[in-house]
Amino acid sequence: MAGPSAPLGYYWGDDSYSVRRGPDTLAARLAGDGQPLERVRLSGSFTSASEIAERVATATMFGGGTLVIVSEPGPLVSTKPLAARLAQALEAVADGNGLAFLDTVDGTAHRPASLETLRNAVAAAGGEIREFKAPTREGMARWISDRAAERGIRISAPAAALLAERVGANVRERDIDRRRQGELAVSEMEKLALYRLDGQIGPEDVKALVSDAVPGSTWALLDAVGLRRAAEAAELAERLDDVPSPVLVVHLHRRLRELIQIADLLAAGTPAPALVRTLKLNPYRAEMLANQARMWTLPELDAALTGLLELDATLKGRDGGGELRRRSAVTLWIAENVRRRGS
Repeated sequence: MAGPSAPLGYYWGDDSYSVRRGPDTLAARLAGDGQPLERVRLSGSFTSASEIAERVATATMFGGGTLVIVSEPGPLVSTKPLAARLAQALEAVADGNGLAFLDTVDGTAHRPASLETLRNAVAAAGGEIREFKAPTREGMARWISDRAAERGIRISAPAAALLAERVGANVRERDIDRRRQGELAVSEMEKLALYRLDGQIGPEDVKALVSDAVPGSTWALLDAVGLRRAAEAAELAERLDDVPSPVLVVHLHRRLRELIQIADLLAAGTPAPALVRTLKLNPYRAEMLANQARMWTLPELDAALTGLLELDATLKGRDGGGELRRRSAVTLWIAENVRRRGS
């Protein structure tokens, strides 16, 4: 199968480190044995199809050509007229020049159809299309070792595994934003290399120099609350400082209502498998929620829901309050309602 032939590229995915380096292959192909291309970086929010076309339409008579790299092109295709103008820019690339688009995603959001249309247009024109997925728990340690080898850095397998854990690769929840994990891992690895100039990086070095950057997860928090793991829930709640308080309360409210509904059905003698049909849940989620509901009594769930309404009123109070007030209020709710009595 023939490879890409046009001077175009579209690089996307939730691994921002690899997405940013995606155009390297396009630049090498266009340069061939000649001089490297000059790279011009633009943002989709602060450029236009006209500016892009102006930069790529003129062939370079002397030296290398120009590779225009446009990050986050969404605003350039947000309407049909704008998308049509950008399509014209794809056709305007002169010999020796190139045009690449970088599209980072968070792994959870729905993709706008306009970006998929742009990606398909680049592919139809013969451009290079590459998706970069952030390494997960099983792959991050190997990914770190590969990046170390590229830089001539020596790192032991246990150290690579521990570094992967410290940057959050071991978190399995699907709502985790993994875009910066690769960049963080490389940055920490280069810092460790300066610390171990003449030796191999070991686990003890990672423990000494790399702080735990495990990302927060709303799903993980809700599961910790449902399973009544109060200490874990309190720790996860602190990591969710980027989630607005009203949104956090809504998520908790929804989970408690689900548990109350399931606990009512179980108390009435409804078999666990019947929850799938009654509540229209998939089997895995029905089993998970049923297991969590069994951790509570109905009075405990009612008290937790009442406490959550009081928490919501506190967070919306006239006194305002900053992050410390929010964290204290959420932690108190967890201690009073999630923690098992006597624990």
